[in-house]
Amino acid sequence: MRLYLDDDIASALLAQVLLHAGHDVQIPADVGLAGRQDAEHLTHAVRANRALLSRNYRDFEILHLLVLQAHGHHPGILIVRRDDAPRRNMSPRDIVRALRNLEAAGVPLVDQYLILNAWQ
Repeated sequence: MRLYLDDDIASALLAQVLLHAGHDVQIPADVGLAGRQDAEHLTHAVRANRALLSRNYRDFEILHLLVLQAHGHHPGILIVRRDDAPRRNMSPRDIVRALRNLEAAGVPLVDQYLILNAWQ
């Protein structure tokens, strides 16, 4: 899967685990977008045809709804929610497993806003 990790989730460990699992991964530092606004991250993901992966569920849900309301499209927004109990938070391996399960189910990503926690 072609993924773009925004600032809220990008880490060297996650990028490495995703790459090792066969995903094509970009992070903001790769494309000069570190520290930029969420709309800029989504714009890049759309232009690069990459599903956006983030922990920032509120802002990206609003951007997702805005794109759809304007009859636009995006390659998919994938969210990893944080749990109130930190030990239940998704690890990089959990994220890889969730992506694998999502792909195996044949769920289309285009124009979708999906919470990955449900796919572990």
